[in-house]
Amino acid sequence: MPKPSPASPPPPPPQTPLKNPLIRLFFIFFLCYTVYILGSHRSTINTSFTPTTKNQQNCLNPITVFTNFSHQNTPPPLDFKPHNTLLPPPPQKFQICPANFTHYCPCQDPQRERLFKVEKMLHRERHCPATAGEILRCLVPEPVGYKKPFPWPKSRAQAWFSNVPFKTLTESKKQQNWVRLVGDRLVFPGGGTSFQKGVKGYIDQLKKMVPLESGAIRTVLDTGCGVASFGDSLMDYNIITMSIAPRDVHEAQVQFALERGLPAMLGVLGTYRLPYPSRSFDMAHCSRCLIPWTQYDGLYLMEIDRVLRPGGYWVLSGPPINWRARYTASDGTTKDPKKELSSLEDLARRLCWKKIKGKGPIAVWQKPNNHIECIEKKKDLKSPKFCNPDNNPDDGWYKKMDACITPLPQVNHVLEKWPKRLNTIPPNHDFGMKDLVNDNLLWKKRVSEYVKVVESLSNGVYRNVMDMNAGFGGFAASLSKYPVWVMNVVPHDSKLKTLSIIYERGLIGTYMNWCEPFSTYPRSYDLIHADNIFSLYMNKCDIIDIFIEMHRILRPKGTIIIADHVDIVMKLKSHTDQMKWQTKLSDTETSPRKLFFVNI
Repeated sequence: MPKPSPASPPPPPPQTPLKNPLIRLFFIFFLCYTVYILGSHRSTINTSFTPTTKNQQNCLNPITVFTNFSHQNTPPPLDFKPHNTLLPPPPQKFQICPANFTHYCPCQDPQRERLFKVEKMLHRERHCPATAGEILRCLVPEPVGYKKPFPWPKSRAQAWFSNVPFKTLTESKKQQNWVRLVGDRLVFPGGGTSFQKGVKGYIDQLKKMVPLESGAIRTVLDTGCGVASFGDSLMDYNIITMSIAPRDVHEAQVQFALERGLPAMLGVLGTYRLPYPSRSFDMAHCSRCLIPWTQYDGLYLMEIDRVLRPGGYWVLSGPPINWRARYTASDGTTKDPKKELSSLEDLARRLCWKKIKGKGPIAVWQKPNNHIECIEKKKDLKSPKFCNPDNNPDDGWYKKMDACITPLPQVNHVLEKWPKRLNTIPPNHDFGMKDLVNDNLLWKKRVSEYVKVVESLSNGVYRNVMDMNAGFGGFAASLSKYPVWVMNVVPHDSKLKTLSIIYERGLIGTYMNWCEPFSTYPRSYDLIHADNIFSLYMNKCDIIDIFIEMHRILRPKGTIIIADHVDIVMKLKSHTDQMKWQTKLSDTETSPRKLFFVNI
């Protein structure tokens, strides 16, 4: 019997592909990829779906939802995502302007002023670019060799020449000692045309005539300010001065003042009212400012009368006060100086002003506390008419001056002396003490948060500060303990006309339309505070133009603090990210309001 053949080996089990690790990994990857594609396709379909009217009614507005959440007991998590359903336009990387724009002042452009008449200084008034081709759409460059300004108070006496590279004043006013060029620095020795013994000696003579040390004088207007040495010296008496001058042949005088850390802006007594409310200043000053006070029916002295407080002082030095001395008359000619002084004194009497002192080159007049006591006298003096009651005396934005006397209230509310005045509101306002206390507490809290981020506010590195939407001046009041001064800006079309309250608190400021550039030079301010300014102008002009203007007037290494709706903040952030500027987002006490810090 044949031996059985050995059994054949059993066939191998069938291969399962998934047991192969590589194949299994590939299958898992393919499955995940398929699910991802299907999900993306469905998301695209849902996004592109256009809801019907019924669907629109059933959709919740994300901003409303966010606001509702903010009122729950549990605060929402910090959210910096824009809530607008419309995506913002792609960010624009702004170009740097040509080098000839380094000191560009858009509304005081010498080329544009040639288009306007010289009469009543119309050519020196604000004439801002209006067409798309004129509006600045680039970033103003800093001058070659620009250096960080000296810290306060060292900046009072010196500045880097490379920051303000103009020699006109150092040469034309060499004998009068306004400013000297010493090496790479500008030195301000405190001289002036009428300051023969220096500004210190001038102030010593003035305080014998006017109570500078009493605390009753806090706000001063200096017309034709030069390099603001007068305003600088008044700071020793806790007096703050708004120094103004036009951009003329001494084109850099206001720029010098700002570089020194002194309050100043471009301005002129010409065709339009000064951009301040009535009864703003405790004293007004003119030291050989070459303003023709008696021309145009006394128009310019009546404007000083409008902005002076009841009982305020007007100080005039130089021509024609010192008519016995050799000089050029106030309008630049050599008219009869004695006759010119006689006309000026007659005009002051017809305004019911009283001349209280006149010694050497200085004369001082005082405005009455009210007009009741001099109405009878005015009948015999052929005085100018009173302004029409419909002519709002606080309107100071592109309002032409009238040759009329601004009537004073029958009851004069006496202001407290400084510094008590800062936290006291006279009773002639709807804004009462309770409102003031609450406003102060709010801004004290906010500023304490600001200082944690912007340390330069408290240590003297920053000096010039602007508040673009000042309200009642609470931000500036909260900074009063720091070595800074604040330009409080109130938009001219703001619902609340608060600039008069700001001045009554002993602070300074101006009206402004932020759809236009500000009357200052580039690199004027160390810090700009913009509280809801973009929301206010969002439907009035392109808010990017406002952002470019903020960059123009901000010093290099300066800071912008923006407080606004999250949508606006994120739109601005998209541009700052393109410029690679340092930014910081922060929450606020109110949602969806956000804080945005920008370091340029």
